Amino acid sequence: MTSSGLPLLCLLLLETGVQGFGILPGDSLNHLEITKQAILETTVQTCRALAQKEGTNFNSPTQPFTTEGVTAACNTPQSSKTFRQAIFFIQLRNIRVDIRHALNASFHFDDENFIQGRRIITEGITAVKASNKQENYEAAREILGQILHPLQDFYSHSNWVELGNTLPNSNLIRADNSVGNIAEESRATCRSCDGDDCRNNILDDIIAQKILTSGYFSIIPGVATKPEGKCSHGGAVDLTSQIEPKGGINKDSFTSSHGHLHRQAANVAVAATSGLLEDIRRAAGDKPFLEMVGILKGSSKALCFVIDTSSSMSDEIRTVKTVTSTIINDHVGTAEEPSTYILVPFSDPGFGPLIRTSDSTLFKNVVNSLTATGGGDDEENSLSGLQVALTSAPFNSEIFLFTDAPAKDKHLRSTVIALIERTQTVVNFMITDSVVTNRRRRRDQRRSRRIAASDLQLYRDLAQVSGGQAIEITKADLPVATKIITQSTSSSTVTLLQAARSPGQPSNFNFRIDTTVTNPTVHITGTAVSFTLVSPAGVSQVSTDTTGSLITSVSLVGNLQTVQLQTQVGDWEIRMDSTNPYTLKVIGQSSIDFLFDFVEPSRGPFPGFDALDTRPRAGLNGSLLVSLSGSDSATLTEVALVESSGSQEIKGDVVPQGSGNFLVHVAMIPSVEFVVRVTGSIPSSSNVFRRQSPTTFRASNVTVTADPESILVPGTPLLVPFSLTTNGTGGNFTVRATNNRQFDLTSPSLLFVESGNTTNGTVSLSAPLNTISGTDVTLTIEAEAPGAADTNYIVLRISVLNPVTDYTLPGCQLLSLVSNCSENCSLSTWKLSVRATDGVEGAGVDRVSLVQGNGTLNATLVAGDDNTRLVTYTASCCAPDVELLVVDRVGNVGSCLYSAQGGSTAAVSASSRVRLSPFLWLLGIVALGVLMC
Repeated sequence: MTSSGLPLLCLLLLETGVQGFGILPGDSLNHLEITKQAILETTVQTCRALAQKEGTNFNSPTQPFTTEGVTAACNTPQSSKTFRQAIFFIQLRNIRVDIRHALNASFHFDDENFIQGRRIITEGITAVKASNKQENYEAAREILGQILHPLQDFYSHSNWVELGNTLPNSNLIRADNSVGNIAEESRATCRSCDGDDCRNNILDDIIAQKILTSGYFSIIPGVATKPEGKCSHGGAVDLTSQIEPKGGINKDSFTSSHGHLHRQAANVAVAATSGLLEDIRRAAGDKPFLEMVGILKGSSKALCFVIDTSSSMSDEIRTVKTVTSTIINDHVGTAEEPSTYILVPFSDPGFGPLIRTSDSTLFKNVVNSLTATGGGDDEENSLSGLQVALTSAPFNSEIFLFTDAPAKDKHLRSTVIALIERTQTVVNFMITDSVVTNRRRRRDQRRSRRIAASDLQLYRDLAQVSGGQAIEITKADLPVATKIITQSTSSSTVTLLQAARSPGQPSNFNFRIDTTVTNPTVHITGTAVSFTLVSPAGVSQVSTDTTGSLITSVSLVGNLQTVQLQTQVGDWEIRMDSTNPYTLKVIGQSSIDFLFDFVEPSRGPFPGFDALDTRPRAGLNGSLLVSLSGSDSATLTEVALVESSGSQEIKGDVVPQGSGNFLVHVAMIPSVEFVVRVTGSIPSSSNVFRRQSPTTFRASNVTVTADPESILVPGTPLLVPFSLTTNGTGGNFTVRATNNRQFDLTSPSLLFVESGNTTNGTVSLSAPLNTISGTDVTLTIEAEAPGAADTNYIVLRISVLNPVTDYTLPGCQLLSLVSNCSENCSLSTWKLSVRATDGVEGAGVDRVSLVQGNGTLNATLVAGDDNTRLVTYTASCCAPDVELLVVDRVGNVGSCLYSAQGGSTAAVSASSRVRLSPFLWLLGIVALGVLMC
């Protein structure tokens, strides 16, 4: 995971672009732009195809494509934020390769490492397809971004373009075909450049015989070398470029050694990226592919319940059933229908299983089947259930946890906080009176009590960190309190203000309602809390006044006050008057919101920034990457880190990066808890807006770093080396490593670290042999300083993948074709029967679907043969062509084309073929031509 779970655009500022297409925006195309263009184009193609299948209109967005324009064209404007977020995550992982694997030639196709580079791509594609099949889209994006980097570098670092190729090398995404005619190690490939002119430095025989080569690269003095006669990467930092033959062949930018071919290389890289995405799309299906890139038909918010199912919870379970039914019935088929439904039951001693589905009917049935039974003495595994939910819900989700008991698994407190910070997920605790069975007594002896204050405080603390509420109510009041769930499932919910005071104290807070905000609402938790509202016009109203003009409604249930405000544009003030602890939250609905991530200077050999995987360093300067969503014209004018329990704030210097992205430098990261607040404007409407992060963040003097392999093979332990550094107090640090799948794990429990120094450790993680490919596991490594004075962590997402040996495309065998077509096509039909097969040693056919054709398709398994499906297709003669898509169980994709024209078996057989997916290499080039105009 990245530092916030919001995988933002990592602008590494690699001005030299030595290990790939350049990074800074400019005339040259870079990895960021290549990746974004390809995702936007493939998404448009997918939405167009889906609209055609569903019989709806599709209006292509105007060029150049933008996230807002594409989501509008896909009829999913509410997905603008999640679409941008997904693109950021993929871009981040792409660019991170230049920092984490800068000197690994295989990740850049340097040093003629064609076989190794192709292996990274093909193994990654298999993992992406497996993750998509299990709906683990975050894991799919992470691996996708990583493999796009070497794919794109192939066209910049090899001589593919110099050989006259204008289309991508389709064999880079196929493990069973030759990459090309690779130069032998002993064969010379280059001559020295003519001064600064390197246009003709590749040897003539290499060009004539279509021999593949790539440049050698090294930055280490005294070690830099290359085989005799070989090409170099080139550039000021490449020391091999000073060894005969001198110069280089990279096309990373217009100023590179072969900069005259930069645009051609970038064009083919965009087409290749589109082709790889198209292959993944065909393997997944249109809707799963769109979910992977953040395009959702309903609300981008998940409906996520974590619920105590112990014997005392029958009232709460009944309420959850009612709320679920209401939300589903009111929102199904609308833009506010939750995109994902998640349920995690817990009790004692167990928790789970996780139920995650996009099927509202299935989810309703699962919830309705819940029963209150069993449970432990007085405590339940509430944090274990919450941990599972936090690692399974989409980023920026809202979770509702129902319980009447303390947490038995309090040791997971810091793990849960880490996951909240990484995913920026809001957690609301619905805490009711506890009536439990004391199992140490007779079954008919019951006792009633409330959760102790210290146990309640744990839930309050977790709610405050996440920006949620700890709502303390009676069982009878629960149905009223759950009304906030309906509002929270809206994807357009934004936070205008978030604050807390414990102990309580009178404080004044300001928030702004702009022209895009509707339904402004104030939530206050606490007892005996009073306040005064002041409108932009200076009109005031106290909380006890029920006749004022500023408040439309007030509800009080338990410790929660909900105040509905009149929508008046401008700056508001709320004056809190209480000495009791309270939390304050002001929300509304708006299309304008922001994403952000903390970044740090690169630890690698090249300058730049990398997104943090841990808490930022306390008391030092720092940086954030911020992106605005919901408007193509919105701009950012101010970013501040605001003390969450006080009034201090640190404002940053905002540097625009283009496309709604901003790099923000702050002079110091606060040493206390803080939130992020942004202010911006939409110039076209003169609208000034202000938003705040609901999540509270902390800084640390402890640093935990790790960069493990992203693939875990079942039955084979994965070793995860990590490093622990402290700039605070040294001594014995407590180390805790946990994972959300309960996989076998070993880790040191203590590490001694001196102040200012680093100590290394290793976690070993093992998945059972029967673990399904595409499963992802979230590994959290925490470090706690002596005396619990400071903590930090790193959260890693790792994909499970069984070894794959089947790379053969599935295909079709024609059984029969009957055509009764006449001149009047509307009065006649044609029928097709084929056997879709994956071969004797194949993984088996998983799915057969239509790419082209609007007839009736049926596909059934052959009795006793799991590898084969019998397919029948019937269509009107007015639609004489059909293309069948055949996908096997490991994601290999084949397509079969048939035509009724001519009416003869011979003619049909001639047009029947299996071909490599993706089939849109040429389309990618054509589309790119439009993009580049």
